[in-house]
Amino acid sequence: MRVLIAEDDDDLAEFLEHSLGELGHVVTCVRSGLDALHFGSVEVFEVAILDRMLPGMDGVEILKRWRAADIVTPVLMLTALGGIADRVGGLNAGADDYLVKPFAFSELAARLAALARRPTIREPQTHFTVGDVTLDLLDRSVKRAGRDIALQPREFALLEQLMRHAGRIVTRTMFLETIWGYHFDPKTNIVDSHLSRMRAKLNFDFDFDPIETVRGVGYRIRTDA
Repeated sequence: MRVLIAEDDDDLAEFLEHSLGELGHVVTCVRSGLDALHFGSVEVFEVAILDRMLPGMDGVEILKRWRAADIVTPVLMLTALGGIADRVGGLNAGADDYLVKPFAFSELAARLAALARRPTIREPQTHFTVGDVTLDLLDRSVKRAGRDIALQPREFALLEQLMRHAGRIVTRTMFLETIWGYHFDPKTNIVDSHLSRMRAKLNFDFDFDPIETVRGVGYRIRTDA
């Protein structure tokens, strides 16, 4: 899983990052509330571990902002505050689970696995609009400023993933796993070549490219244009 850890205790943060890494998870670890808010908003994670008391912005406020922005990443909140009111406050803010410090790592790992298995109940989205680009899954159509854009199936799938995660980075690995269904050599340029062709079609006769290349990471479709 891709796991975001927001924990300002250096020893605990390093322990969690190392231990989850040993289990095969890909971990991003931040120490402040503002960094947690940023990374949770622009990148895609299967689960997040969020300390309640963080410098800059506390975990409850981060959760409220994520949920208000329709970011549904499952969140396990860590806290030294074990009172009922504290737990209820975190859960009401949008936490999916709550674990009081100190805790056993085996329990934390099991809770993360359970959160990742839990289905997110929401109506399936079939229509996406970002800026002047629209994508419809039902009739497999793409339009830009009302103009039809003809894409090949994998080009369409690439754009779909970008629009599903609008404003957030989609990595090459995520594209490979989602669209091709298995692992490629990470040095392959199959994603870049397909994306280049898709962008050429999407941007033909337009001055602005809504897709941003994030060097060494992946791509994102901009929402600020």
